[in-house]
Amino acid sequence: MYSPFQKHLQKDLKEIREAGLYKEERIITSPQSSSITVKNKQVLNFCANNYLGLSNHPQLVKAAEEALRQRGYGMSSVRFICGTQDLHKELENTISKFFGTEDTILYASCFDANGGIFEPLLNREDAIISDALNHASIIDGVRLCKAQRYRYANADMADLEKCLQQAQQQRFRLIVTDGVFSMDGNVAPLDKIYALARQYDAMVMVDESHSAGVVGNTGRGTTELYGLKGQVEILTGTLGKAFGGAIGGFTTGKKEVVELLRQRSRPYLFSNSIPPMVAAAGIAAFNLLDRDNLLQDKLHGNTSYFVQKMQEAGFDIKPTQSAICAVMLYDARLAQEFAASLQEEGIYVTGFSYPVVPKGEARIRVQISAAHELRQLDDCIQAFCKVGKELKVIQNG
Repeated sequence: MYSPFQKHLQKDLKEIREAGLYKEERIITSPQSSSITVKNKQVLNFCANNYLGLSNHPQLVKAAEEALRQRGYGMSSVRFICGTQDLHKELENTISKFFGTEDTILYASCFDANGGIFEPLLNREDAIISDALNHASIIDGVRLCKAQRYRYANADMADLEKCLQQAQQQRFRLIVTDGVFSMDGNVAPLDKIYALARQYDAMVMVDESHSAGVVGNTGRGTTELYGLKGQVEILTGTLGKAFGGAIGGFTTGKKEVVELLRQRSRPYLFSNSIPPMVAAAGIAAFNLLDRDNLLQDKLHGNTSYFVQKMQEAGFDIKPTQSAICAVMLYDARLAQEFAASLQEEGIYVTGFSYPVVPKGEARIRVQISAAHELRQLDDCIQAFCKVGKELKVIQNG
């Protein structure tokens, strides 16, 4: 029975390879940091979501070690049976305080948070109005819900308004957007989205996965950036990026929303709690950011420096308000070749192409971290320039 299906899969895989779209996993044999070991070679890491450099931070490691000794390895259960510890509740309260929200619920990942939010809250009488470039987890979550679906062009407020006008016949309306769009690095115009939501009687949900810890003066995300802290109904996010880079996601917002999710959200009800050591490290990460803005300030400085120097060298970089710098190459094969050549120069990046980004929009996504030092940024820029000239992406000069 498997034989014809096997041939079908082999054909698909061959086509993926021939199109230059096959994704290789490169094995890291060191902690996640600004410098990592790949194939026994030390390389500079510019493709992790380790925005604040906390993935191997000693305070987070210490908190995890202590929790491992005091609370054990795992919960072996879901939250409502016997899978809730004091650390889980403390982390939820810490997240709520950080974002200025009323309550928080933890998930195994933000993919689960987004996958488990729409179906319990909305039905066929309601409307979900989603940005066209929203993360795959939002798209999959929306598919699980029977609400009417509307999609507006990325950050296009005129198109959003049209969708809101069309959705007036529905009972409740929820506008959904990424805070930072992960492939481009642009920030959603949340001030304008919120104004339209008020005008057309809609609620707002923001996925802060790539913006929390990064955007805003103190890293509180897009609601801080636009002066809307505590006013947006629903935020989702992850512990897997700026806040230590492990696992774990969350939904934070209005208390009734969170309370209903505890009763009906399937990924929450049917998945184990995050390990105690992850909860403890998460608490340590938020407490660290509460003390000062040193990491955020360094991250913002690093990003501005990198973008300016790369543009001066002649690279095409999408406008960014985050730590994501999309170096546009447009051709999938070129993106893969460029990334492979950079690794030979000691720079670890990844080429992105369809289906992760639209066809003809291939790029190398460079992600800056507060862990990067100026000399490392210079080394990266120098390597980009060398490979860029060799592959005729930029001119010699």
